[in-house]
Amino acid sequence: QVQLVESGGGSVQSGGSLRLSCAEFGYTYGIICMGWFRQAPGKGREGVAAVSNDGATLYSDSVKGRFTISRDNAKNTLYLEMDSLKPEDTAMYYCAADERWRCTAFLQARVEKRYWGQGTQVTVSS
Repeated sequence: QVQLVESGGGSVQSGGSLRLSCAEFGYTYGIICMGWFRQAPGKGREGVAAVSNDGATLYSDSVKGRFTISRDNAKNTLYLEMDSLKPEDTAMYYCAADERWRCTAFLQARVEKRYWGQGTQVTVSS
């Protein structure tokens, strides 16, 4: 079993930066892909970024060039560095992980993910 705990959300003005963290607990050795998803009020969940167990990264077009995903295996922590934030980035951000999917499938919102964190709120004001 794997537990995920996010932190680092908050409120920031447009153009600002935030770093989200996702601490991993439990048996994580079988995880193939980890990533970040977000859900804005009234909208569906959206895949933001993912990183595979060999370090390959994948980003949605909406955040490419502004967000950076990374994983510190020694600390069992996943990060999302968010720069040049825009009001449309406002959402609840969730960390997720799975042992079954490569990241190209994992990042699709319709694909079931086995492990989820509780979420952390990001609010960007104009």
